[in-house]
Amino acid sequence: MIELLSPVGNFECLKAAVQNGSNAVYFGASSFGARAFAGNFDDDELEKAINYAKLRGVKTHLTLNTLIKEDEFDSAFDVAKKAYIYGIDAIIVQDIGLANKLIESFPDLDIHASTQMTVHNLEGVKKLEKLGFKRAVLSRELSLEEINYICKNTNMEIEVFIHGALCISYSGECLFSSMVGGRSGNRGKCAQPCRLPYELIKQTDDNSASISNINKGYLLSPRDLCGIEFIPDMIKSGVTSLKIEGRMKSPEYVATVTRIYRKYIDLAYDNTKEYVIDENDKKDLMQVFNRGGFSSGHLTTQENRNLIFKEKPNNMGIYLGKISKYNSSKGIVTCNIENPVAIGDSISFENENTKYTISELINKNGQNIKNATINNIVSFGRMKGNIKIGDRIYKLNSKILSDTALLSYSKENIKIALDCNISIKKDKNISVGISCAKFGLETNYTYDYIPELSQNQPLSQEKIITQFSKTLDTPFVFKKFNIELDNNLFMPVSVLNEIRRTGIDKIETEIINQFKRNSVESYEINHTNNITKNTSETKLSLLLNILNLNYNYDLLDNVANLYLPLKYFGNNKYTEIIKTLSNKFNLYIYMPVILRKNYIEIATNIINKSINNFNIKGAVISHFSQIDLFKEFNNFSLVGNYTLNIFNSNSINCLKDMNISTVTLSPELNQEALIDVLNSSTLPKEFIVYGNVPIMTMNYCPLGNSNKCYTTCKKECNTDSKFYLKDRMNMLFRILPDNLQTISTLYNSKINSIDYKDFNLDFARIDILDEDIEQINNIIETVKSGKRFEGKDYTNGNLKKEI
Repeated sequence: MIELLSPVGNFECLKAAVQNGSNAVYFGASSFGARAFAGNFDDDELEKAINYAKLRGVKTHLTLNTLIKEDEFDSAFDVAKKAYIYGIDAIIVQDIGLANKLIESFPDLDIHASTQMTVHNLEGVKKLEKLGFKRAVLSRELSLEEINYICKNTNMEIEVFIHGALCISYSGECLFSSMVGGRSGNRGKCAQPCRLPYELIKQTDDNSASISNINKGYLLSPRDLCGIEFIPDMIKSGVTSLKIEGRMKSPEYVATVTRIYRKYIDLAYDNTKEYVIDENDKKDLMQVFNRGGFSSGHLTTQENRNLIFKEKPNNMGIYLGKISKYNSSKGIVTCNIENPVAIGDSISFENENTKYTISELINKNGQNIKNATINNIVSFGRMKGNIKIGDRIYKLNSKILSDTALLSYSKENIKIALDCNISIKKDKNISVGISCAKFGLETNYTYDYIPELSQNQPLSQEKIITQFSKTLDTPFVFKKFNIELDNNLFMPVSVLNEIRRTGIDKIETEIINQFKRNSVESYEINHTNNITKNTSETKLSLLLNILNLNYNYDLLDNVANLYLPLKYFGNNKYTEIIKTLSNKFNLYIYMPVILRKNYIEIATNIINKSINNFNIKGAVISHFSQIDLFKEFNNFSLVGNYTLNIFNSNSINCLKDMNISTVTLSPELNQEALIDVLNSSTLPKEFIVYGNVPIMTMNYCPLGNSNKCYTTCKKECNTDSKFYLKDRMNMLFRILPDNLQTISTLYNSKINSIDYKDFNLDFARIDILDEDIEQINNIIETVKSGKRFEGKDYTNGNLKKEI
């Protein structure tokens, strides 16, 4: 049966998930998890959480899915080691260096590739399988068709998000929060700038003052995913696990969503019943959390122009109706409600940010009532603020639904069958044996108590069974008894209860000990072997994000390596420019981060043709799934791009084993962390010292408001106009759309300009976006001289930030 995987942010959420039918849960330790602001678990709580879940037959997955700095590596490994000993079933990892070390150190532990690894194609899954990963958590941007294709062509376990919040950027490829706010999403501290308001700005091709506003609102804030209707298809595809998002959500959310998805997974396997979705279940899901309703995300093959909800970035609740009357002096609101409402529910008004709790509910006859059904005119108060007639009202929380959820995990719903053998003999201590068929375990013990002779009410087998059946607060239930009882004996009820408690404690300990593991030896990292020290002058690499047919690129100079995006090699208009560049520089094919199933064959053909037609030195690998595309070419240099999120020397060593020859380190690194990894690297190192850093890679076009191109789109991406997102501080973030795969790249509003003279760099990289030839040569000269640009348009990136 397909696994239902639920999110856990604290112990109450754990109980909510387990008691409502999850097969597995995922949670973080107190560090190195992608939800640093969730409750998470310290060492003692981590062991307790694992015990609680596994005792009830629920698997546990630990999220160690952040990027690990050089000086953190030992600590991250120690967290994994503790979880391993406690009996964790799997560890979810983003950092490829950490994953490689865990696979090597714990061969009997499942390592899962986090969605932060941007696993978006079959090639990526196969690469992970070779590395020893057990499971891949696919990018949320994949369609059901792509998921099915991957599942049918790999032996890897495949995990797919089925419900909850969507990021607008491919996970693992978003630097927005990091570059702008100093809080890295790759480090678990995302400030969610995607949930802020923006204006979409168009600038005409002549760069004049002709600027127009195309759209405004929460333009990067997706609706939440609801995938109930896709469950049968996911099962047919061979998906291993369906994942609910929400480690920052409440226990009530976890309980409700888990309960409903459990219901429909079970229904999908029941061949005697039709798979029909109850709209009341959909409404309950909406009630616990939604952003302007749900969407199918990227699961269908059709374009989704309903992906973004630009009106509001947080929970909308359920629509109640419009205000028909409002007594502002008394704060009495009257409405003809379109959904049930009750005392204790919380509501909001469309022009007011305050959340109100209903403490007074009045029907149209002026009578106080506890609840009201749909199509009834009711009044509630006392509510004051920016409220007026005609405003829409939303129910944010349902007390009834919350109470139902709370009740579901406040009691023990899971019961494990036990068999009991008990011998109560005259003049002998009590002999007890308890066995558990589910776990294949048995415990035998002697209880130090000799029964007395009965004066009037001898002990009966029925009494023993009655007392042993009182296991309400435990996950156990006694199903079978074999009782040997001498006649005319007496034993207090308190002793029987103590014997029961002792037996349950002993079998529980046996079960828990069964999944514990022995300690492992600590590993040692040799930080001195084969470290590369650059003793020559730092060379320059140049990335041209955009090729302009009107520029004379023969005027470029003083650059060792030149990187050119793949798409230009496949366009005959740029043949002469590419020939010029390939004859003058070490030319590299600069690979896009994303290569979806429908584009890989095209990309492969472009690569093969280009290598035959041009003098190409190598390729910049932007995702590990691309490495094998170049394995047949001899003497071909592969540069591991910063999008591989290279944070430590262990990751570098892993990439070295995959034939990467140079690494471009992550622009998220601050100065201290950068120096650490530079001084520990076993490969030549490159760092971006100039350029607008790409801060988002989106499977979404803000120009067409869709995740896929469609025939009626205006196709503004094919014009020479420039497009920007303007934030509340009037900062402009350049959008570079690409309709080959409906990928939009968002660039930082400020230009990184970094003084690198004190760094042990082999290559200093310059990224060019809109600069002309004269400006590029000026930048090259400035960078070559070791200087940086100053002013309000420039930043030193994360160098001085805490990451």
